[in-house]
Amino acid sequence: MRYLPLTQEDRTEMLARIGATSVDAFFADIPAAKLNPGLPDLPAHKSELAVERALGRLAGQNVPAGSVPFFVGAGAYRHHVPATVDHLIQRSEFLTSYTPYQPEIAQGTLQYLFEFQTQVAQLTGMDVANASMYDGSTAAAEAVLMAHRVTKRRKAVVAGNVHPHYRETIATVSRYADDTVTALTPAPEGGEDILSAIDAETSCVVVQSPDVFGHIVDLKPIAEKAHAAGALLIAVFTEVVSLGLIEPAGAQGADIVVGEGQSIGNPLTFGGPYVGLFATRTKFIRQMPGRLAGETVDADGKRGFVLTLSTREQHIRREKATSNICTNSGLCALAFTIHLTLLGETGLTRLARLNHANACKLADALAKVPGVQVLNKSFFNEFTIRVPGKAADVIEKLADKDILGGVPYARLAAKAGLDDLILVAATEINTDEDRAAYVAALKEVLA
Repeated sequence: MRYLPLTQEDRTEMLARIGATSVDAFFADIPAAKLNPGLPDLPAHKSELAVERALGRLAGQNVPAGSVPFFVGAGAYRHHVPATVDHLIQRSEFLTSYTPYQPEIAQGTLQYLFEFQTQVAQLTGMDVANASMYDGSTAAAEAVLMAHRVTKRRKAVVAGNVHPHYRETIATVSRYADDTVTALTPAPEGGEDILSAIDAETSCVVVQSPDVFGHIVDLKPIAEKAHAAGALLIAVFTEVVSLGLIEPAGAQGADIVVGEGQSIGNPLTFGGPYVGLFATRTKFIRQMPGRLAGETVDADGKRGFVLTLSTREQHIRREKATSNICTNSGLCALAFTIHLTLLGETGLTRLARLNHANACKLADALAKVPGVQVLNKSFFNEFTIRVPGKAADVIEKLADKDILGGVPYARLAAKAGLDDLILVAATEINTDEDRAAYVAALKEVLA
C-alpha cells in the first residue's frame, strides 16, 4: 500500500512498545464527541482524475468570502492584504526556510523575526515579544502556564467573555497539567464582574478586550486587583487591528499580552495557518515560551542577529521544557511584518478608524431593523445583536440570500444557552452596498 506502509504486525509492535492495547486506547484522551464514528462518505478508491473532479465538486459548494457581502468575524477577520505581501513571502528564500536551528547562518530570517518582535512589543505596549506562537488560542494557554511558573500558584480565572475557543484551549492544557481553571459565566451585554473572582490563590486573570461580544474592557482596575492579590493579568485580543486605536494592554497594567495576528498580512484561508502573538515584561523574559531573536555585532563590529533564547522548548530540553508548543509561524509572521511595515503607524491608525467607522454604520443600520437589538455600548469593528428566534436559523436564511451575516454565538459555545445572539464584524472591505444588502435581507428574514 503506497500510503499505508505499516503492516498489522508493525502496528501491534508499536502499540505494545507504548503500552496501548489498541489504536482506540491510544486516542483515549480525545473526547468521544470529537471522534468521527466511521469513515467519511467517500469512495474507497478512485483514479486521480476522478478524485480531482469529486473534490472540485465539493469545493464548489463553498461560498468564497469575497463573492458576497461578508460580516463574519469571531476571531478570524477578512481584511485587504496588499499583493506585495503575497509576492514577497513567495520568494524562495522565505518560502522554503524554517526555524533557524543553526541560527548564525540564517541572518535574513533572524532579522525579520527581530523586526516582528519589535512591532508586536510596540503594538501591545510591552517590553519584549517572542518570535510568534502557533496561534492566538495556544498562546493564551501558554500564557496561563507561564503565569503559574512565575507566581508558583496553579489557579487561573478566565473571564466569561473570552472567546470560547480560547477558553477551551486553556481548559484542555490546564487539565493535563493538573491546574485549576475558574471559568466565569459569559455576559453578552458587558459589565462582567471579574474582580470578585480574584483571591489569594489566583495565579492569573485572563481577560479579552475587545471581548468575544465586542465590548471594550477597561483593564486597569482588573490589573490593580490582580496585582494586589499577587496574580498576573493576561490580556487577550483576537482582532489585532484594534490595537491601532485602543490603548494597548501594556499601558493598562497587563503582565502578559497574547492574541491572534491573522488580521495583518494573513488571509482567512479556511482557518489557518495563523500566527500567535506573545509579549510580556522584561522581568518575566526567562519564563516566556517560544524563541527570541536578538541583535548583536559580529567580530568586525557589524550588526548581526542571533537566536538569543530558545532553551525553554521541547526540541532542546525535551520533558524539562517550559513550553511544548515550539512551532513559531515564521512565514505568517513575515507576512504580518511586511503588511505592518507597508502600513506604518499612520496607516494602521487610519485602517483602524475605517474599521470602526464601518462597524458604527452597520450597527446603526441593524438597530433600526424591527426585532433586532444591538447589545454593545462600546466596540471596535465587531458587535453583538439579539434576534428573534434562533440565530443559527437566521444566519442560514441570510446565506440563502447570499449574505454571510455573522457567527451565531451558540456555534462557538452551544451549552451557554445564548441561541439568539449573532456576532457581527465589519472591516474596511465592507461597502455601503454590502451594508444595505444585509439590512434588506435581514428585514425579509425576520418579517
